[in-house]
Amino acid sequence: TMASTMRREPLLQLLFFILSICSPKNTAAQPLKAESEALLKWRDSLQAAHVLNSSWSFLNSNYGPCHWDGIACSGDNTSIVKISLENQHLQGTLDHFDFAAFPSLAYLDLRGNNFSGSIPNAIGNLSKLSFLDMSVNQFSGSLPESIANLKNLVSINMSFNSLTGPLPTSIGQLPSLVNLTISDNLLTGAIPQTIGELKNLNFLDLDTNSLTGSIPAQIGNLSNLQLLFLEYNFLSGTIPPELWKLSKLTQLDLTSNFLPGTIPPSIGNMSNLYYLALNNNSLSGSLPPQMNNFTSLGFLYLSQNNLSGSLPSDICKGGKLIQFAAFNNHFTGPIPKSLRNCTSLSRLRLHGNQLNGSISEAFGSYPNLSYIDMSNNRLTGALSQNWGGCPRLEHLDFSNNHLTGKIPSSISQMAQLMEINISANYLTGEVPRGIGELSFLLKMDLSNNQISGGIPFEIGRLTKLQELDLSSNNLQGPIPEELGNCDELILLKVSNNSLSGTIPFQIGNLAQLQILLDLSNNMLMGSIPAQLGKLNYLERLNLSHNKLVGTIPSSLAGMLSLTSVDLSFNNLTGPLPNNPAFLNASAESFIGNLDLCGGLALQPCKPPSVGKSHMKSQKFLSIIIPVVAVLILIFLLIGIYKVWQKAMQRHDKRSILAETNHGKDLFSIWNYDGKLAYEDIVSATENFSDEYVIGRGAHGSVYRVELPTDQIVAVKKFNRTGSDVLTDMDFRNEIKALTEVRHRNIVKLYGFCKHPQCSFLVYEYIERGSLASILSSNKEAESLDWAKRVNIITGVADALSYMHHDHSVPVIHRDISSKNILLYPDFSACISDFGTARLLNPDSSNWTGLAGTHGYMAP
Repeated sequence: TMASTMRREPLLQLLFFILSICSPKNTAAQPLKAESEALLKWRDSLQAAHVLNSSWSFLNSNYGPCHWDGIACSGDNTSIVKISLENQHLQGTLDHFDFAAFPSLAYLDLRGNNFSGSIPNAIGNLSKLSFLDMSVNQFSGSLPESIANLKNLVSINMSFNSLTGPLPTSIGQLPSLVNLTISDNLLTGAIPQTIGELKNLNFLDLDTNSLTGSIPAQIGNLSNLQLLFLEYNFLSGTIPPELWKLSKLTQLDLTSNFLPGTIPPSIGNMSNLYYLALNNNSLSGSLPPQMNNFTSLGFLYLSQNNLSGSLPSDICKGGKLIQFAAFNNHFTGPIPKSLRNCTSLSRLRLHGNQLNGSISEAFGSYPNLSYIDMSNNRLTGALSQNWGGCPRLEHLDFSNNHLTGKIPSSISQMAQLMEINISANYLTGEVPRGIGELSFLLKMDLSNNQISGGIPFEIGRLTKLQELDLSSNNLQGPIPEELGNCDELILLKVSNNSLSGTIPFQIGNLAQLQILLDLSNNMLMGSIPAQLGKLNYLERLNLSHNKLVGTIPSSLAGMLSLTSVDLSFNNLTGPLPNNPAFLNASAESFIGNLDLCGGLALQPCKPPSVGKSHMKSQKFLSIIIPVVAVLILIFLLIGIYKVWQKAMQRHDKRSILAETNHGKDLFSIWNYDGKLAYEDIVSATENFSDEYVIGRGAHGSVYRVELPTDQIVAVKKFNRTGSDVLTDMDFRNEIKALTEVRHRNIVKLYGFCKHPQCSFLVYEYIERGSLASILSSNKEAESLDWAKRVNIITGVADALSYMHHDHSVPVIHRDISSKNILLYPDFSACISDFGTARLLNPDSSNWTGLAGTHGYMAP
């Protein structure tokens, strides 16, 4: 066993020592023995070293360490020259690592573990070290000055840790250094000028830290530098002219700093540039014409600056440009002419400028293009049929321009299209019927144009469509009933057209409709379909300015999520539905109708009137009805009531369960008898036995509960004592958040119990459990292919987008982590645990305390 192996190791070490004395290579064996003992001592100090126990032993490999896992020795097996323990899930510190015991160590790789603590100053004893990688750990503290002793160091990678303090000035004393990577840490202070002494440096990556000050001019001395990454810091001051002289540079990223000034003509010296990112700074002025000479450029990012003038006309001169983003600047002039034949292009984002000129001949066919956004410019001309030559296009946005002409019929050839927005232009003609071929389409916005004709029934084939906006056009004819097939819709807006006919009852089949249903300002007739009452998630309803008649269906009282309603300027009569959105709405929401009543803003509804002839008839009947018959009837009713009361007392619970088992909704029974519901849960879990626990959290445990109705729910029972007891505010937060939000990717709350002795929440049961539990199992994680992962990410993104932007009051979850993402059988995601959620006031500032799971919280 492992324990017996550990007990025998001291004896084996002694044997190894005796053999080393008897060996002809006695002198050479002594360092190897000391190194072995140092490794074992360090291993024993680690908290999770089980992966090394079976290998790092004198029972293994002829009593020597040269064949231990992750260890390599010199050619004559006299000393250790390489320690490679990457991605071994090791946990601990370097405090017990005896650096002085490894005088010949040239290669040290500890990346991808859980090491913490500071990097000891003794690391400077590794005088022969040439390769050092401690990335993707949890090291903290500052880099030791003794690192300057590693004169043979060629590569150092300390990225993805929590290192603090400034970069030591002694870093310039490493003459052999080729690669310096300390990205994604917490470094502060200025970049030391001594960085310019690293004459052999090829790769410098200090991105995603908190570095301040200006970029030192001495960086221009790094004549061999090929890659320079300083993005996501707090660097200021103008970019030094010396930097633009680095002629061997192929990749330069200065994104998201505070760099002012202009881009000088000397940027033309960087003729080998393949990747250039200067976006999200304070750069101004025009682009130098020397940028037309870049023949190797593949990625160019200039967005979110104050740049002006024209874009370089030959920016794709080399035919290698893959991504070009220059949005949110002040560029003017036409689309660069070289983009027409730039078939390598995959993403183009030039929105938010003042570009002008015709696009009719500016664009060609792009076999690799997946994303284009040219919105919010001053472009003219028409969309050409060439766009059909973009089979991989997923996102097309030309909104808020001055485009004319028709929507090209070739749009049906964009088989991968997911979003199209050409709103706020002057487009005419009809919606192409081929639009129904776009089976992956999620969002379509053609609003604010001059499109005519009818809404094609082929739109009903877009079963994945989530948002459809055809408002403010010249559309005529009926609303096609086929729209009811688009059962993923969360927004439907066809207002401000000339649509006629009735509202198709199939609209009630759009069960996911949530953000808005707007059919206003048309010529719709007939009554409001009662089926609209099935839209349980809908938040805003606008049917105003039509010719609707009749009463408002009472079924609309079931629209529980409704927060805003407008039925003004129709011919509706009768009472308002018993729904807070109707009863609390202002008078403007119902103005221009015939005789609506009820609610806070309208006149009270009159009780049914009784006519004189009817009163006489009632009086006559009351006279001729025998008094004796009345008395007999009273006695009969009393007798029947007595018998019925006793029967109901005996069979009340049994009959309720019987009805439930025959298809009744469990929670309607709960509303009938809350005590019975509580007793069912306690009974089903055998008084909350650990046998039924499926998960534990900081504040309590989650139980799988199979009720007498055969319905399975998840019950989250909170701790009553201890340091992790749930606060009343957290409990109320979770209830309030989950009763406010309704989304297919947010867990459904069925009910709750709040009592000093026992508090719990009742949720829908999500079969696959949490994403964390799947990722913790190698077998299950391997089955999580990319399609399933994308499905999970999309579900989480949809839910967050809904909570942050689409809900009437923004909801901030504050604890998105893998343990709070549950998975349905089809691997669609569902966000849970709203104990730390906050509902934000959009009209004031919002302050929150630190909340969330360590490792997932925003920095």
